[in-house]
Amino acid sequence: MAAPMLTASVFSSPSADFAADVRSGLTKPGQKELPSKYFYDEVGSALFEVICLLPEYGLSRAGARLLWRHASAIVNRLPEPVVVAELGSGSGTKTRWLLEALARRQPVKYFPIDISRAALSRCQLELGQIPSINIVGFERAYLDGLLEVAALRQPGERILVLFLGSTIGNFDRAAGEEFLGEVRRILHPGDFLLLATDLEKPVSQLLPAYDDPAGVTAAFNRNLLARINRELAADFHLDRFEHVARYDVTERRVEMHLRSTVDQNVHVARAGLRVTFQAGETIWTESSHKFDGDEIVRMGERHGYRCDAQWMDREWTFAQTLFVTV
Repeated sequence: MAAPMLTASVFSSPSADFAADVRSGLTKPGQKELPSKYFYDEVGSALFEVICLLPEYGLSRAGARLLWRHASAIVNRLPEPVVVAELGSGSGTKTRWLLEALARRQPVKYFPIDISRAALSRCQLELGQIPSINIVGFERAYLDGLLEVAALRQPGERILVLFLGSTIGNFDRAAGEEFLGEVRRILHPGDFLLLATDLEKPVSQLLPAYDDPAGVTAAFNRNLLARINRELAADFHLDRFEHVARYDVTERRVEMHLRSTVDQNVHVARAGLRVTFQAGETIWTESSHKFDGDEIVRMGERHGYRCDAQWMDREWTFAQTLFVTV
């Protein structure tokens, strides 16, 4: 059996994008916003790993159960050779069963793509000991990283894109479909996409997953402000913002907000920004849209994919859908 091969991640240099996005989001008319992708600095990534262990947060365990139960069936539907690119890999824990099943039949090239350097480092530690696996991580935005992976494709190779954790639900629905179209334009016919989606369920079950009694999700949410303080020289007082989770029935989504408890002013020095908050005003930090199984299939079909197979978890309604590009 071949020894595991492990290469260093390809890191990006610091960018002004964070400051620009903070400036744009906090000056947006009507509703202040911050992109959820910035949750995942070193502290945020560690907090999210804890969230995934909470009894209220069944989403992560459901996705893992499906991969554990069906990894061999998924791999058996893939051609040889296939390389794996994971969008938003995090620590890679949920991907282990799939990579192990694939490594039993061929050497594996695995390309985790994440904007969190800390997450990529944990991913290499978590998965680097799987035999016959070569890991090259990219500290990139999803599409930028996937373009780099596609440029490395060798003749005859197919690409399997993993988009796990129901991250597609963090997009507005129209933006999510547009994103799937962008992914399809990078891929060739006969490539694959494994898409995880959280399904609709009672609000009484959903909301505790985003507002746990232990307060871990609240700390995760407020850490976004702490990150702005650390990296952009801001002066947010975290104790003046409270975590809020609510469900929008019409849009079928959970929203996370940070609500100002007092009238206050905040200075974000490295974004050249001074912003005023009124008591009760919120910053919208994340959306988590929920789907049904048929809706997912139709969404893929509209953007150049055919559903090859779909697996559902019944304990916490959740789906893994394997698409092939056409």
